[in-house]
Amino acid sequence: MSRNRSSSGSSSGSSSAADFPLSGVPAQVAEPMLPHLEAAAVEMVREIQGLVPEYARPPESRYGRRMRWAVEETVRQFVDAIGRPDMDWEKVTAIFEGIGAYEARQGRRLDGLQTAIRVSGQVACRRFIKDARRLGWSLDTLGRFTESLFVFLERIAGAAGQGYARAQGEIAGERERFRRRLRDLLVMEPPASAEAIGELAASADWPVPRTLAAVAVRPGPGDAVPVLPPMFLADWDAPEPYLICPDPDGPGRDRMLTAIKGTRSAAIGPAVPPARTALSLRWARRGLALVERGALPGKEPLRCLDHLPSLVATQSEELLDVALGSRLAPLMKLPPHRRDALSRTMLTYMECRDNAVAAAERLLVHEQTVRYRIRRLEEALGGVMLDPDRRIELLLLLHHLVRLDTGDRRLSPAD
Repeated sequence: MSRNRSSSGSSSGSSSAADFPLSGVPAQVAEPMLPHLEAAAVEMVREIQGLVPEYARPPESRYGRRMRWAVEETVRQFVDAIGRPDMDWEKVTAIFEGIGAYEARQGRRLDGLQTAIRVSGQVACRRFIKDARRLGWSLDTLGRFTESLFVFLERIAGAAGQGYARAQGEIAGERERFRRRLRDLLVMEPPASAEAIGELAASADWPVPRTLAAVAVRPGPGDAVPVLPPMFLADWDAPEPYLICPDPDGPGRDRMLTAIKGTRSAAIGPAVPPARTALSLRWARRGLALVERGALPGKEPLRCLDHLPSLVATQSEELLDVALGSRLAPLMKLPPHRRDALSRTMLTYMECRDNAVAAAERLLVHEQTVRYRIRRLEEALGGVMLDPDRRIELLLLLHHLVRLDTGDRRLSPAD
């Protein structure tokens, strides 16, 4: 083995190399150790594999050969530092930074690597004691070896930790980039294929759920962006912010409600297969628009499927506006206050399956008042209210007039 003493030119390594205890040990002490380095490495690998199951690979496998090389190179670097005031720390720390990064990319914790480093140190200590007896080292020399070993192990363990942390940051950044791409793909129109979604979801480490829901949100001014569970995909910077919640009718329901609790208003789209996320977002945004114009209640997050009539009616408001003038002409000619009372009564009466008592309870009026108003409406509108073929049409028109119309035909604000 070469014992070249030339400086490596590393400022970070040379600045502390003189403080390494082995730098004060005569260089010739290393010579009798050189023939035994390979045996020391073999012993370390054997004990590591016995204690760390994930490192127990066949010696001739690519992993096994790489592991043995790393151990042998580390042992050589330690022995090569004997009597050397200009030790190149970067060479050995680079090995362990790479190992730490590899462990992070494999999804493993640092425990196995830390155990391997500790076991290697134990083997080295045992061999130093034998060498001291065999080579007649003084207690001072043995003490320097032991002290140097602790410094060496601490340094390489720190390097492994740095490599591990750096790789984790890179992995997290890469995963976040894939998740942003996945988020955009899910809401794309026309929709992406299930295969494309699955492929990108695998890269993003995002298990594809059976169903999901898009949630349109309106954060309050100056509100901080909430910290969401990893399964949520969100775009808080969009002109119309939204998030995507997996399994909204199952385990994801409570997490979703917690995530949007701090927003000023929110609307939850229908649960759909992942390939139809754009549909869920489209209806969530329509629901949020109705909340913000006061047509639907907004104290709690709005569930779009709980307000189907309003959402369906808003898609045909122009047609419904025109139809009001022809289908309900006698009602529309009345003064606003009378028209409002009669239209509300008729809508509530029909929603209560033509039950005057139930309608009176909802309207907070006497049941005779309801019956009187219904008779007036039947006289004004003819047989429209009794025509089963016109009933759905009438409900849509009344729903639009009473609950959604924000023009000057309205007398009262939305419930």
